[in-house]
Amino acid sequence: MNLAFLASHRGSNMQSIIDACKSGALAANPVVVISNNADSGALSRAREEGIPAHHLSSLAIPDEDELDKRITDTLLECNTDLVVLAGYMKRIGKRTLAAFPGKIINIHPCLLPKYGGQGMYGMRVHEAVIASGDKESGVTIHVVNAEYDKGAILAQQKVLVKEGDSAESLAERVLAVEHSLYTETIAKIVSGEIALPGAEK
Repeated sequence: MNLAFLASHRGSNMQSIIDACKSGALAANPVVVISNNADSGALSRAREEGIPAHHLSSLAIPDEDELDKRITDTLLECNTDLVVLAGYMKRIGKRTLAAFPGKIINIHPCLLPKYGGQGMYGMRVHEAVIASGDKESGVTIHVVNAEYDKGAILAQQKVLVKEGDSAESLAERVLAVEHSLYTETIAKIVSGEIALPGAEK
C-alpha cells in the first residue's frame, strides 16, 4: 500500500510510520510528503529519508482551487493508496476528497466527538481537556470528510488524566499513544482487518 503524508509541522507521527515501514513492521511504502509549510520538520524528514517532498501552500499558489488540484495531481502521480494526515493544519479540498473517497485518515489528540471541530488542534485540545476536569483523554483515528473531525472513527485509545497534569504533560503521554496507535491502525487497514467506510475497492 502506497502512503502519502500531509503535514504542517514536525511530522513525528509521520516519522514513526515511516520507521515501521522501514523495519518491515508495516507492509506499506511511503511515496510522498506534502506540506503547506516550507520550513516544516516533515519536509526535512522526508528529504532525509529520500521520499519526494513538496511544499504546496496558498503562499505559492493563491488560488484555492488550483492549490487543491496541485495537491490532488501530486497524490495521483505517486499512485497513492492512502492519504495520511500527520498534523496537517489545512482543510482538505473538494478535489482531493473526491479523488480519494474514504481513503484519507487523520489523527486527533482526544476522544472524539469531544473537543473536535474547527480550531481544535494540538495544545488547544489538551488545554480544553485539563480545563474541563475530565478524568480521561486519548487518541482518535478517523476518516476525513468535508467536516472537521466528523468522519467515521476507525480506532480510539484512552489516556488517563493524572492529578496535577498540565496540558504539556498530558500532551506528552498522548503523543506516545498517537505514535503506536496510528501505525497499528494503518497496519490493520493494509491487512483488511479495518475496512475504510466509503472507500472504493
